[in-house]
Amino acid sequence: MNILLVEDEDIIRDGIVKLIELMPDFKIVKQAKNGKEALAYLRCELPDCIITDIRMQEMDGLTLAGRTKVLYPHIPVIIISGFSDFKYAQQALRHNVHDYLLKPIDRIALITCLQQMKARLRRGESSHTEKEQDAAGMTAVSGEKSSSMIRKVKEYINEHIQDDLRLQVLADHVHLNSTYLCQLFKNETKMNLSEYIAEMRIGRSKYLLSTTQLKIYEIARLSGFQSPKHFMLIFKQKVGKTAITYREESD
Repeated sequence: MNILLVEDEDIIRDGIVKLIELMPDFKIVKQAKNGKEALAYLRCELPDCIITDIRMQEMDGLTLAGRTKVLYPHIPVIIISGFSDFKYAQQALRHNVHDYLLKPIDRIALITCLQQMKARLRRGESSHTEKEQDAAGMTAVSGEKSSSMIRKVKEYINEHIQDDLRLQVLADHVHLNSTYLCQLFKNETKMNLSEYIAEMRIGRSKYLLSTTQLKIYEIARLSGFQSPKHFMLIFKQKVGKTAITYREESD
């Protein structure tokens, strides 16, 4: 299972990494120092779960949990906190977090929590086709119909690249459960839905950089990025050079 770890204290973050490295089937794929950094990662990659501290600068863990629930409701969140005050646990429960662990992290408690979450996700994977699609008033799709739905999703993404492309928006467009759509898309394309959206947005920005004289902030907006700063960061990560350098080399 791929885990996004969000913790602003280096010592605690390193300690959690070492604990998880000893556990088979679990892997830290990204370490973030605050919720804002974590959300930037979630726009490009989707982990199997998130472990986050509750108090951090830029964006705290409760805010991150709340936004994750809206954007990616299928991703479980585990809150870790140095505060035993019940009001923090209450707030966490409102965001439907998977568990609430106190610092210092107890190794057995963490292992138990992750194993329970893994078991729950596996149960969900084995039953989602029947239960979740029935709940949506649908049956599982396959073959030609599956390919047709994925084409419809791709067409919507390409036509609305600058608009809201949250998972739930796309799922509603094709009348599928959001979790099921994620798995269906990956089965059909061999890539995550979030990865496809990121590639399409970078592709649009490349086209605009090489064929127009639009400002960077205008290209960022037309390509669906929330801010020019976020666009510049993702572009450099994906392309290996800055947007300005790419434009200069395209002239």
